[in-house]
Amino acid sequence: MLRIDFTQEDINKLHYERYHHPHPLVQKKMEVLYLKSQGIKHKDIYNLCKISKTTLTIYIKQYQLGGVEELKKIEYKGRPSELNQYSDILKEYLEKSPASSVAEASDAIEKLTGIKRSPTQVREFLKRIGLRCLKVGYVPGKSVEEKKIEEVKKYRVETLEPLLYEAMSGEKAVFFVDAAHFVHRAYLGFLWCFARTFICSPSGRKRFNVLGAVNAVTKEIITITNETYINSESICQLLFKLSNLVLNIPITLVLDNAKYQKCKLVQDYAKQLGIQLCYLPSYSPQLNLIERFWKFIRNECLYSKYYASFADFKAAISNCLDTGNTDKQESLDSLLALNFQTFKKVQILAV
Repeated sequence: MLRIDFTQEDINKLHYERYHHPHPLVQKKMEVLYLKSQGIKHKDIYNLCKISKTTLTIYIKQYQLGGVEELKKIEYKGRPSELNQYSDILKEYLEKSPASSVAEASDAIEKLTGIKRSPTQVREFLKRIGLRCLKVGYVPGKSVEEKKIEEVKKYRVETLEPLLYEAMSGEKAVFFVDAAHFVHRAYLGFLWCFARTFICSPSGRKRFNVLGAVNAVTKEIITITNETYINSESICQLLFKLSNLVLNIPITLVLDNAKYQKCKLVQDYAKQLGIQLCYLPSYSPQLNLIERFWKFIRNECLYSKYYASFADFKAAISNCLDTGNTDKQESLDSLLALNFQTFKKVQILAV
């Protein structure tokens, strides 16, 4: 029998690591040596730990060589996957034709290589070659046309960035304007849970409309709300509210080309109040900072939340609008950073 003199310190380490080490193989090694330290006979250790005589000998020699730290080493590398030799081919294929599920990826891999693997093995292979399961985003169809990309880039460089520079230097107040229409319904989100969770879906389709203007620098949000429609009169109300802020510097609004925002009534009233209107190029929602703010509202108080009454629904959104700039200042500063996505290098899914 291989004899070892265990120190009390090592016995304590073995006892701790057999439960707390992250790798199950190391836990087993620690268990074997702990039982050995307690004077348990080898044949009993074989039975208790379900190992062979040879394995026990290897573990003991590892411990003799370097103590507890030596037992933590895992030298078994496993057999390389047969799929590895097809990595480049599969990466090229899956980049052009992304799979919507592991099962779909498994079928494609089998057709291309003739190798069939379990869903677990396929999932690990996909991760190994750099794939991740990501939610598909969407962009307006015309926004990825080369001509449109160049137009948006020119607007960003020649118009938007100079405006933002003036705003950051305190020479001008720049607000991004848009409307959101929150329908009283179930907004399904993601939850970490042991079983799939369901939320109730309210009856009816009442809408809470919010016309907002977010300050590019301070992230302050100015709103006009109603339960009917957002129209040119709503824009005029917002213009009046902004003019009454008494900022003592010129105000510029960055907004899209919706008809009710670009009509003669709005333009004349903005001119009367001394407010500049700066319209975005068509098909460029990524340049409107407030679009991210609406996403923030949905994440904070709508996704996976149930409001039995429309009044509760409105109150939750209103509270988030009122407190977002104070209670969630750090999150908003990060979300509403003054950098804007371009779609020149994004992958567009083929039909």
